[in-house]
Amino acid sequence: MIFVGARRSSEVNTEMEKTISSQTIYEGRAIRLRVDTVNRPNGKTTTREIVDRSDCIAVVPIDHKDNVLLVRQYRKAVGKYLLEIPAGGIDPGEQPLAAVRRELQEEIGYLPNKINKVGGFYAAPGYSSEYMHLYVGTYLLPSRLEAEDTEDIQVVRVPLARIPDMIDSGEICDAKSIVGLLRVISLGLKGK
Repeated sequence: MIFVGARRSSEVNTEMEKTISSQTIYEGRAIRLRVDTVNRPNGKTTTREIVDRSDCIAVVPIDHKDNVLLVRQYRKAVGKYLLEIPAGGIDPGEQPLAAVRRELQEEIGYLPNKINKVGGFYAAPGYSSEYMHLYVGTYLLPSRLEAEDTEDIQVVRVPLARIPDMIDSGEICDAKSIVGLLRVISLGLKGK
């Protein structure tokens, strides 16, 4: 299928931008910001502002009653509370599955007995290198692992059947959550 305004694959320029120089302008705990000067395939020179971030995980936890366990937390960047699926960074040397277990214990207080990878995606490839590994976690058992930045997280159980309406209404408006939840729904996954 070709979308209006989309180029056919034979019309897409497959040459890549060549990096001339790269300067790190900020390095923090979770991200690094750099400015790359690049030569475009058409010969023009421009800059790209890039947020470097390690890979992350996002997980849709579903209990035995087909409820999704979401987290409500304040997000300073947008200035409001958002309803999201649990997610977080993969620590250096940590495998994605271990990060799934750790994040679920920290954020919702459960450990999944079954974890399935259901995909992955770049969170914001226009300016960020962050790749999110997407999982579904089921057969949840209580198992609390305290973390210092999770004290203000509220766990919200939502029937899986209500999720499309919550996305349509904008109650769930976080991209990773929408992607993860719709992926789980499209696959027909349940908590049992």
